[in-house]
Amino acid sequence: MPATTIHFVRHGQVDNPDHILYERLPGFHLSCRGRAMVEATARFMAEAPGLRDLEAVYSSPLDRTRETTAILLEQINPARVQHGLKPLEPIYDRRLIEAGNEFRGKRVGHGQGALWRPSNLRLILDLRRPSWGESYRQIARRVGDFVRQVVRSHPDAQVLAVSHESPIWSYRHLLETGHPEHNMLLRATALASVTSITLDCETGKVLGIAYADPAAGV
Repeated sequence: MPATTIHFVRHGQVDNPDHILYERLPGFHLSCRGRAMVEATARFMAEAPGLRDLEAVYSSPLDRTRETTAILLEQINPARVQHGLKPLEPIYDRRLIEAGNEFRGKRVGHGQGALWRPSNLRLILDLRRPSWGESYRQIARRVGDFVRQVVRSHPDAQVLAVSHESPIWSYRHLLETGHPEHNMLLRATALASVTSITLDCETGKVLGIAYADPAAGV
């Protein structure tokens, strides 16, 4: 039974001392700790035979995911070359991009944070249905489109996809529960974590979902 596994990796911690909701804005890069987190995940992936034998690498086009992808490939590609495999180059796909959010560019912490202003409370009344931006169903739909294309393009293969918390969890939640709506405070997609989803290439049926957090101690 041919099956394709897509390993979704969330980017590492972002340097954001002002607690800005950076969403899709440019200029937000990995922090020193974020780079260390991704390096830990890269070592984990380079040491795993199935992950070392990746056929393709996809990434969200944002700065933090590009940097995460580059660090991962710095570890994965040398291991591939040692085993007679060609180095991989990233393919950027906007279907993996961060969720759209009306709070972009605003401070979301305590005190004068945007979320605490009375005029914004109407946008956060129901955490399961984000009235503040792109819906979880829209997010899961575009990630699902990406997954179906990857399974068709890379049958019986291992593929890496670097993305963001909301796209990864919304799609996973859809597969596990039948609906993408969820409480954003209850997600289980840590920074630099790996969510591996295996699908039957002929039917598209989900054969398994695995989760690892190699950067937990960083």
